[in-house]
Amino acid sequence: MTIQFLGAAEEVTGSKHLITTQSGKRILLDCGMYQGKGMETDAANRDLGFDPKQIDYLILSHAHIDHSGLIPYIYRLGFRGDIISTPATRDLCAIMLQDTAYIQAQDIRWYNKKMDRLHKPKVDPLYDINHAQQCMKLFISVNYDRKYKLCDDVFVTLTNSGHMLGSAVISLEIKEDGEWKRIAYTGDLGRQHSHILCSPQLFPQCDCLICESTYGDRLHDDSLVSEEELLHVVEDTCVYKKGKLLIPSFSVGRTQEIVYVLNKLYNDGSLPKIKVYVDSPLSVNATHIFRMYTDALNEDVQDSMRFDDDPFGFSSLKYITDINESKALNNSDEPCIIISASGMLEAGRIKHHVANHISDPSTTILIVGYCTPTSLGARIQDPKLQWVSIFGFDHKIKAQVTKIEGFSGHGDYHEMIDYISRSQNISTIRRTFIVHGESAAQEAYKDHLYEAGFRNIDIPTKGYIAHI
Repeated sequence: MTIQFLGAAEEVTGSKHLITTQSGKRILLDCGMYQGKGMETDAANRDLGFDPKQIDYLILSHAHIDHSGLIPYIYRLGFRGDIISTPATRDLCAIMLQDTAYIQAQDIRWYNKKMDRLHKPKVDPLYDINHAQQCMKLFISVNYDRKYKLCDDVFVTLTNSGHMLGSAVISLEIKEDGEWKRIAYTGDLGRQHSHILCSPQLFPQCDCLICESTYGDRLHDDSLVSEEELLHVVEDTCVYKKGKLLIPSFSVGRTQEIVYVLNKLYNDGSLPKIKVYVDSPLSVNATHIFRMYTDALNEDVQDSMRFDDDPFGFSSLKYITDINESKALNNSDEPCIIISASGMLEAGRIKHHVANHISDPSTTILIVGYCTPTSLGARIQDPKLQWVSIFGFDHKIKAQVTKIEGFSGHGDYHEMIDYISRSQNISTIRRTFIVHGESAAQEAYKDHLYEAGFRNIDIPTKGYIAHI
């Protein structure tokens, strides 16, 4: 059996790991899109490193686009195998993949106009909305902690990883030469104490571990500190400076977490009397799905629903889908909070809001999640940067740019190691592969893992093939 690392190898996005069994079964763990570099990622996304027609099974850890975004693309190229995921992941993919197809079409249209002016070749989208719709018929929903039979010699179990609604650690049992080999792939690991999600649940013992490392070199503040920090930023921006607070946020997971905290602050009377806008059609649709799965959220959410039947809504909050309403926000002088996608500022309505307000000193841009180093969201955090290009125009940076780490959906290195160590007998793990992290974070995480007792730790390069 081999494992080939085809994405998120020495970087954060594009998760794809291909298992080929001795009998010739091909099992793909995630099929993520490279993100954060605009059209520069186009070639990397087209170069899969495998023939989609030969993939028997795709097992999906969760719905984030850097883990699921190329599913319609491989469908377009002939993939017709089973896609295994939790029910919530399936429901979220149904809206997220179509949204990605729409955004891609817009980006390609703008890019091709530019290429036409330069008399250079145009490109086609990786896929369209029809492909995003059609690939959904391949999904098979599997509940947490159920051992599911893929074929005679392969079983899979999905365990709640606490990263987002429906996210899972993937545990495989594969029989070769009369011996059962056990592989665990963490996908992305959540925090021990989330504002809305349950803590990661213990997953079955493995012989081979593939683990993420996004925050392998840092520690987070606790959730209560992040709530206090958010309230301070709201008061400073909207009350004292009478400006706008712009929060770039991933539509699925982060947005609902921010809204839930604002809902708590509203309920206890702490939130200033200002308007809060969630300006993202995808966020609106995703929030509907979160409302369908409130029984899967943590005890804090369950407790709050005893007196507040909607943890994602309050009277001063408005969800916006209409594009004209979105544009009107840029012309308003009203102090307010605008939460909008995307979280890395690479696309979506938030990019327009930032372009319109980044030169206004009364504005605050609040980063609440990880941004790849090349993304706009990462670049504007550089305190030395004075000008930034957005949509081809240079803007003077006068807005305050700040960050709150506590809303991250990824566990820090202490949380991840603690979780894995509680799940596993470390001495039984023969090999560990570190994926989904920038090089510095991966090297630091490797050291932390070694200190915790892990051995035979590798950081695979893209295309590396490991024999298990």
